[in-house]
Amino acid sequence: MEEKLMSKKKPIFPITEKLSKYLTKFNRYTKIPVFYDDLLRFSGSIVVYNKHDEDTLWVRCYYPDHERTEIDNSLKRVYTILHSDGSDDAFQFLNVDAIDYCTFGNSKPFRIKVRNVLNDNFTYFYVKKADASRIYGLELEHILSPHRINFLLYKDTLIEAHIAGIPGDVFIEEQLESCSEYTKNLIAKEFVKFNERCTIRLLGDMRSYNYVIIPTHDFDHVDYQIRAIDFDQQCYEGNLKVYRPQFFKENYPMVKLVTTHLEESSIEQYRKEERSQMAKRLITSQKRFKLLIACMTADHISTKENLKQLKFDLVEYSKDIKFKRARSMGGILKTALEFVKRNYVDTNSKEIMEF
Repeated sequence: MEEKLMSKKKPIFPITEKLSKYLTKFNRYTKIPVFYDDLLRFSGSIVVYNKHDEDTLWVRCYYPDHERTEIDNSLKRVYTILHSDGSDDAFQFLNVDAIDYCTFGNSKPFRIKVRNVLNDNFTYFYVKKADASRIYGLELEHILSPHRINFLLYKDTLIEAHIAGIPGDVFIEEQLESCSEYTKNLIAKEFVKFNERCTIRLLGDMRSYNYVIIPTHDFDHVDYQIRAIDFDQQCYEGNLKVYRPQFFKENYPMVKLVTTHLEESSIEQYRKEERSQMAKRLITSQKRFKLLIACMTADHISTKENLKQLKFDLVEYSKDIKFKRARSMGGILKTALEFVKRNYVDTNSKEIMEF
């Protein structure tokens, strides 16, 4: 199914000067002491297995002794820049337990495990090759979703904070079946909202291993959220179905939950709720979004063929001929979000504010 939906491989798009200025303005562009290519100089590696002794497609990297100390100190510095004030005061309490390299997917990231030796608490962050479409995806997630995103860019290296949660594929395989009917209803509702959010903001390839399920304990029950963790496919593909998680076979159990537990009227209600929430976030972050979408509309983060196909698919889907006028993927996204905001403003009898 995915072979028909998606291109074989998405290229990496360079960071434009305009996007760099935007990231600098919002404190995303920061000098760091280590680059992605530095971590590629590992001298050996071993396969990382999960608790079921299955290959995770990650390998643990080892470096020559004369380089490891420098790399560890650089990574500790990156950690403190990402999560604190960037000083070396906490270095003595930090330890780089592992540097893992992913052999699967487009971005081929490094995953860094940093542990606090005082209490054994640990967290991760990722080192990746900078890609404009991924950065747009991260920023749009920060602006349009209920979640905040923490990342840094310096030259051709991207640093991303870890997003905690249960990987969607693991949750579906190991926990979904044993959930109560009430819980399944909650998860179905969240999948509808997640599906709507991805479609509107054109975030593609949300197969089950590209999002996480986050359980949150409330007063007398456990609530659930679904959160994207991979932003590589922001506004690249031409097929509209790529931006709709419901069409990936890995998500079939989630789609089945929706059809089994929700009435059509409830599905439409949850879709409307998500659109309204996105419109509110858009209005409250309008200045920031205006600068971001200006970068996007001037940028080239896809092919002419994909742009043409996506415009056609969106006109067919929405019946809105304004999509035909878009000259870039950023233009398509701007049109889609203007449509969402306009409907919300009209419904609430407020003055329409143009981007």
